Amino acid sequence: FPASLMPAHNMSPSHDSCGDLLASCEAVAVGDAYGRRGQIAIQALRAGKHVIADKPLCTSLDELNEIESLAKAGNLRVGMMLDMRDHGNLICLRQVVKSGRIGEVQTVSFSAQHPLLWGIRPAWYFEPGMHGGTLNDIAIHALDFLPWVTGLTIEKADAARTWNAKATLAPHFNDCGQFLLRLSNGGGVLGDVSYLAPDKCGYAIPNYWRITIHGIGGFAETSYKATGVSVADDNSQEPEQIPPAPARPGGYLEDFLADVAGTPRAACRTTGSCLSATRQALELEIQAQES
Repeated sequence: FPASLMPAHNMSPSHDSCGDLLASCEAVAVGDAYGRRGQIAIQALRAGKHVIADKPLCTSLDELNEIESLAKAGNLRVGMMLDMRDHGNLICLRQVVKSGRIGEVQTVSFSAQHPLLWGIRPAWYFEPGMHGGTLNDIAIHALDFLPWVTGLTIEKADAARTWNAKATLAPHFNDCGQFLLRLSNGGGVLGDVSYLAPDKCGYAIPNYWRITIHGIGGFAETSYKATGVSVADDNSQEPEQIPPAPARPGGYLEDFLADVAGTPRAACRTTGSCLSATRQALELEIQAQES
């Protein structure tokens, strides 16, 4: 938070420097501008501290490589606020897939259109080198929850593309992003994570994180704002609406603390899964830039 704004909000700094902060804590939560997060995480890991961050964790593979190396050398944990797994609809979707009702997953398609909010988002968002790319920013959620939901790993990215459309005042900012992934069983994933949702109601539209999964025996679909999961198998006369599972608010933090304690539960977000999703997101971003 800018020090110059603290008095107006009745706030005062708790430490004189980042070094002072690192000397007085066991773990560091990172929520700075995207382009600065990687170096803050590296500084914390060098000081022997565990790190939890909002996504994205960093904006370059060089930063990620150093984060991964420091975490391994210091036996430190890295967590991320990848909270889609904590949503009741996503938990229910996973339960449906795991039940076998729709059969082996073959295709996944999802739309995660976000509002651009030009003039509302902080100015740094649109500064060169600060955002890190639309795929790195948004697609990482899918790269985290897809293996968890489907039970399949992501084998490779067959295609990725980004381009500038709505953010015309920042022509370097590629606000549209789409990609094609291949799952470990040969199935496919189509994703759209563009910033084209309407500004005022963008998070309320039906296709905000709408996820449709087709297996060999049926389909399941939900979205962030849906009231459960729609499911139909080959014997269904019409889709059935299954209510959402209990949500798990703050589950990402619980997983991080369990990872730090060395007691991660089954399917827990761990240092390994967080760093893996980050690497896939950064590689996807690079692939899009090179296409």
